[in-house]
Amino acid sequence: LGLLLLQVLASCLWLGHSEVVNSFDSCPQFFYDGIPPNDALNPNNPARICQRFRNSYHYATLYDRDRRIPVYSAYKYRPGPDKRPPGYWLVEPQLIGDNNLKEMTSEMNLIYNHSFTLDQIKESQAVLDDYKGLKDLDIGHLSPSGHQFTKESKIATFTLTNVVPQDSSLNRGKWMAYESKIMPKMTQGCTTTYVITGAVPGKENESNNRVNRPSHIWSAACCLGDEKPKDAWGAIAENKSKKKPDDLSLEDLEKRLTELYGEKVTLFNNACSQK
Repeated sequence: LGLLLLQVLASCLWLGHSEVVNSFDSCPQFFYDGIPPNDALNPNNPARICQRFRNSYHYATLYDRDRRIPVYSAYKYRPGPDKRPPGYWLVEPQLIGDNNLKEMTSEMNLIYNHSFTLDQIKESQAVLDDYKGLKDLDIGHLSPSGHQFTKESKIATFTLTNVVPQDSSLNRGKWMAYESKIMPKMTQGCTTTYVITGAVPGKENESNNRVNRPSHIWSAACCLGDEKPKDAWGAIAENKSKKKPDDLSLEDLEKRLTELYGEKVTLFNNACSQK
């Protein structure tokens, strides 16, 4: 009987376990060798989110609760044939406080079916109202739907923990070209491509100082051939520029990020080929 009670207690504790945790142990598959970037990128008040939708993990995000933007999202590049899904937006209930809700969901579901208030949701994350009426700024994905394979994975990118205020001309122009044209060319011959796309915090805020406007958008890729590193590259752009993003080696991107963050940045634990 005692053993049975312990098993029941353990089950209850597991059901209450949050996917916003101190590590990415629940979703290491989105990082090469299971190792995320080093601590140089970590904000003061981080949340590590294994992005879960319809009972599956789709990518991983390091989120800045104070600035209400993601630091980066990590995923495997697997573009699929399905079209971009309708843009209804989700939030992360696990950022609200102690609760058993493990999956992203809508603001309305949390308010009407789970008795949360909008103020509770807004405390540590952006909400849709924060992105309404922004001038010359788009809701810019870090893990874009076009780089995901399944319908569910594409929908899962439409969470406000995966987006930043991005310059409209950049989002719809050269950065879109990088995502949709350059990445398919660069990944030819790769058996698996690990991607980390991030945003460098800026000095400006939007929506009554609620959401930070990043100074730069960047992306890094690690290409495997026959399960071994084959190539690596990166790109970075100022979040106000109409110019083409700078195409860099992984090593040069890490140097640029080191300058911007003031600490040495390592994205793939020095384990991916640098050319």
